[in-house]
Amino acid sequence: NRNDIGGTRMIYGIGIDITNIDRFKTLHNPATFIQKVLTPTEFDEFEAKKGQRAYEFLAGHFSVKESYSKAYGTGLGKKLNFQDIEINYDGVGKPKIVKHPFSGTVHVSISHSDHHVVTQVILEGDN
Repeated sequence: NRNDIGGTRMIYGIGIDITNIDRFKTLHNPATFIQKVLTPTEFDEFEAKKGQRAYEFLAGHFSVKESYSKAYGTGLGKKLNFQDIEINYDGVGKPKIVKHPFSGTVHVSISHSDHHVVTQVILEGDN
C-alpha cells in the first residue's frame, strides 16, 4: 500500500446534497420512510428528538446518505441503499459515518438553516 510508505491519499469522490427540512413534515407514510432511511441505531437516537430537532435529524441523515451515494458514484438504488450507511456523533457532536462500503476514509459535514440542510461527503483512499 503506497500510503504506508509515504504516498499520497487520493480523493475518490465528493458528494453534496441540499434537502428541504419542511418536506419531512408532510410525509404520507412517515413510519415506513423513517424505517427505510434510518438504521436501527439511528432510529433509537431519532426517537429521543422532538419537534423541529427530529425533522432536522431525519433530513440530515437522509441528506448525508444522498451525499455519500454521490461521492461513492452509485447513487442510492440497487448497489447502495440507506441501510448500508450509518451516521453517529462523537462527544462534541461531530458527525461520523461509521458504517459504509467504502474502504478508505470518509469526511462528512452537515449544516442546517431554518428550512434546509446541506451536507458534503468526501471519500479519500484508493477504492
